[in-house]
Amino acid sequence: MPEEALAKALEELDRLKTMSPMSPEATVVRNYIDWLCDVPWTQRTEDNLDIAHAKTILNEDHFGLDKPKERILEQIAVLNRVKDLKGSILCFVGPPGVGKTSLAKSIARALGRKFVRLSLGGIRDEAEIRGHRRTYIGSMPGKIIHSMKRAGVINPVMLLDEVDKMSMDFRGDPSAALLEVLDPEQNNTFNDHYLDVDYDLSKTMFITTANVRFQIPLPLQDRMEIIELPGYLEHDKLEIAKQHIIPTQIKEHGLEDEHITFLDAGVMKIIREYTGESGVRNLDREIATVCRKISKDIVMGGQKNGAAPPSAEKVATPVKSVEKAKPASITIDEKAVEHYLGVPKFRSRLAEKHDRIGEVLGLAWTTVGGETLSVQVTIMDGAEKLTLTGKLGDVMKESAQAALSYIRSNAEMLGVPKTFYKDKEIHIHMPEGAIPKDGPSAGITIAMAIISAAANKPARHDISMTGEITLRGQLLAIGGLNEKLIAARRAGIKTVIIPKENEKDLPDIPAMLRKDLNIVLVETIPEAMKLVFDSNHKDTNHAAQKSELKTNGKAIAQEKGNHVSPNKSVKKPAKSR
Repeated sequence: MPEEALAKALEELDRLKTMSPMSPEATVVRNYIDWLCDVPWTQRTEDNLDIAHAKTILNEDHFGLDKPKERILEQIAVLNRVKDLKGSILCFVGPPGVGKTSLAKSIARALGRKFVRLSLGGIRDEAEIRGHRRTYIGSMPGKIIHSMKRAGVINPVMLLDEVDKMSMDFRGDPSAALLEVLDPEQNNTFNDHYLDVDYDLSKTMFITTANVRFQIPLPLQDRMEIIELPGYLEHDKLEIAKQHIIPTQIKEHGLEDEHITFLDAGVMKIIREYTGESGVRNLDREIATVCRKISKDIVMGGQKNGAAPPSAEKVATPVKSVEKAKPASITIDEKAVEHYLGVPKFRSRLAEKHDRIGEVLGLAWTTVGGETLSVQVTIMDGAEKLTLTGKLGDVMKESAQAALSYIRSNAEMLGVPKTFYKDKEIHIHMPEGAIPKDGPSAGITIAMAIISAAANKPARHDISMTGEITLRGQLLAIGGLNEKLIAARRAGIKTVIIPKENEKDLPDIPAMLRKDLNIVLVETIPEAMKLVFDSNHKDTNHAAQKSELKTNGKAIAQEKGNHVSPNKSVKKPAKSR
C-alpha cells in the first residue's frame, strides 16, 4: 500500500483491537480493512507491445473498423517508446451492434491485459461511481473500486459501457463524478468516499462506448477522444457473416460444415429482407434461427414431420441413434432462407421508380444508423395555413416554417407563383407516422418538396439530399454523414446533395462507400434546384410506364371495338372531350 493507505489501515486496525467483537462497529471497521487489503495497489500485468501480434488479434476478431484499429496500434507504438503513457480516454460512438464492446475486449486481448466491463446504463446516483461514506449503514465502495478489485491489477482495460445512458436525480449527477475518473491529469488521485484515501487510476486504460454523441455531457466529451463507428455496408455484413457469424453459429448449434452451406445469395437475402439495422446483431440472430431449425430437423430424423426446403437435399433416412445419422449437406440459398425464416420482415426500401410532383427523398440519421426519409407535399384549397404530419419534432417543424418563409419571400427567383399560398392549405407529410422524426437536416428536402408542389414540377426520383437551411437559402453543415450515405446506397440512390460545409468530412468517408455515389456539394437552395429539377433529365421509367399504359389502353379499346353484340349494330365511337 502507499504510505497514506497503510497509515489509515493501521489506524483502523488499532481501533479494531480495542473494540468488542460483538460491537456493530467492529464489523464496519473489519470490512473497511478488508477492502484496503483486497484492492490492488501495485500488482500489474506485463503489456504485450508487439504491434504485429496486436494487428493480427484485431483483424481476427473484427472485419473493417480501420480507424479504431489504427488508433490502438498508434497507442501500442508509443508504449514501445514510453513505458508509462498517460493516454487519452477513447470513446467509441456508433449504432448498436457495430462491435464497440467486443472491440474493447479485443484490445485487452491484444495488450495481454485484464478486462473488466462496467455498465453505466440507468445509473442515477453519484455514489454508484464514488461510493458511500462509511457513516451510512450498508455503505460500499463505488463501481470503479469494485471493478479494480475484480481485475486484481492496477492496469486493466476498463470498459465503461453506455456512457450516454446515465441519468440524474436528487441524489447527484453520476456523469459529474466521472469527470475525475476520466481525466488523465486527475485520476491518479481518485478519492472514493468509502476508502477515503487517494487511489491511482492513471495506469488503467479506460474505453467508453455510446450510441449517441450529443447525449454525452459536454464536459465529459471534452475529456475523451471520440472515435465514430458508422454502420456496415451490405458487403461488409456479408464478409462479417462469412468470417465470424456463420462459423460461430454452426459450432454453437452442434452442426458441422458438411451439414450446412450458406450461399452468398442466401446471406444477402437475410441482410436485405430480414434485418433492418446498421450493425450485425439481428443478422446473428437470423442465422442462429436457420441453424437452430436445421439442428431440430436433423434430430427429428430427416424432416419427416415437415416439408424439406426447396433447395435442400433430402436428409438421410433416420436411424435409431442420432449420433450415427449422417444428413446430407443443406444448401442455404434464397428459397431455403424463406422456408426457414418465413415471410420477409423488411422489404427493400428502394427509391421511387419515377419522378413525382411534391415528393422528394431526404436522408435522416437515427440512433440505429441512417435512413431514407420521404417528404410529401400537397397544396389544396382551404384556409391559409401549414399542416405538418408524421410525428415531427419541434426542430423539424421549425425547419418546415423556415423553408416556407424562404420560398414565399423568393418566389419569383425560384420560379414559383407568388400567390401559391393564397387561400391554400399546404400539407407536409412524412410517411411512417408512428416513428418520431426530428432534426434540422431535413430543411433542404422540405424546401424542394414545397417548390415542386408549388411550381408543379416533378422532382427527380434518383436524388436524395440532406442539409439545414437558413432564411437566406444557405445550407449549413449536418452530422451523421457516413450513416446517411450508407442509407442512400441501401436505397439504390446514385446522387446525393450535401452542404458545401461538409466537404471537410469527405476524407473520412470509406472509399468503398464513395465508389458508386455522386456526392454533390452545394451552398444554396438555387444551386440544389438545378439538380433536383434538371430539365435535361428524362424519367425513362415514367416514360416507359406511360407508353405501356397507352399500348394497353389501345389494345383494350380495340378489343372492345371488335366485340359486337348480336342484336346491335356497330356504331362509331363518339369523340372524347
